[in-house]
Amino acid sequence: MKTVSGFERIGEENAFAVLARAGELAAGGMDVINLGIGQPDFPTPENIVEAAVKALRDGHHGYTPATGLPALREAVAADLHKRFSVEVSPDRVLVVPGGKVTMFTAILMFGEPGVEIMYPDPGFPIYRSMIEYTGATPVPIPIREENGFAFSAQETLGLITDRTRLMIVNSPANPCGGVTPKAEIDTLVAGLEDWPELAIMSDEIYDQMLYDGEAHVSLLSYPSIRDRLILLNGWSKTYAMTGWRMGYSVWPDGLYENARKLAVNAWSCVNAPAQFAAIEALTGPQDAVAAMVAEFDARRLLVVELLNDLPGVSSIVPKGAFYAFPNISGTGLGAKALASDLLEKTGVATIGGPDFGILGEGYIRLSYANSQDNIRAALGRMKVFLEG
Repeated sequence: MKTVSGFERIGEENAFAVLARAGELAAGGMDVINLGIGQPDFPTPENIVEAAVKALRDGHHGYTPATGLPALREAVAADLHKRFSVEVSPDRVLVVPGGKVTMFTAILMFGEPGVEIMYPDPGFPIYRSMIEYTGATPVPIPIREENGFAFSAQETLGLITDRTRLMIVNSPANPCGGVTPKAEIDTLVAGLEDWPELAIMSDEIYDQMLYDGEAHVSLLSYPSIRDRLILLNGWSKTYAMTGWRMGYSVWPDGLYENARKLAVNAWSCVNAPAQFAAIEALTGPQDAVAAMVAEFDARRLLVVELLNDLPGVSSIVPKGAFYAFPNISGTGLGAKALASDLLEKTGVATIGGPDFGILGEGYIRLSYANSQDNIRAALGRMKVFLEG
């Protein structure tokens, strides 16, 4: 059956393919340790779960506004003000079913044949997938190990052309765990004044997962770009709510109505009880968030120590998110081949660096959103494999 043109250009997120294969191997009796999928291994905090249950019991099972419950949009705006001292109108907040929806919507708005969209490489694979689907030309923003896996403002600005419509930035970053310093962001924003028609999408989904005293710098804090800035954020990572599919975005005046209409056409609204849970997540106790980040911090240091003890492997210390992106070029093995062998032969699921971009060769991604015992066991298996 013939389909319309364009779908052959859509890529995938290989982490889900690895997750499925790991499940098949586990079902067949293999002891699998999953360091591939990027999701917290903690349960959703109980107060958030109870808020969803209460919402259902109170009869909140129907449609909501396509943009999200007014109380939830107000809670998002209040949270952003509390954390970053920025003024955000609830009328510019759009509640969406997961973080991917914001990038899908933004790229769909700006992408078409003949234009360019910039994105981080290595970076979240859906950026490039959606850019190519629209027919736009993907322009990689290099994310280099020598920069601590932060982007270089000058290098990034040098890639802008008259055809560039949208720039995507991500800090703290997936897959590398890099955090771009404020000085670099200041330089980037200053340079963007020369390109007033260029829109920016800032993916800040890991904004509360920072270590070593790092502080998140939100692009919302820069008034000069607020009229063309799209913020991507949500509850998945911070509150261990990946399967709840809860995200939000902040849009400038000129784009919000387009995003709202797409919501009406595509998903109508986000499910009601999950929205009540999201209100509780933002307005309730934050102790669970602090506890999760503290544990991720301990795991981060453990995984880096163990990675650097592997033959042919080296890893810098990530500053954010919950990923390590070790350099495996010293093993003499291709990244995807190594990731496949680790899963099939040792039961350790990781993701090959090329799944995150053309600059990902020579690296693999490990998620340390797993227990310290499992991390030790997994890295032990990797050591035996690489020494063998």
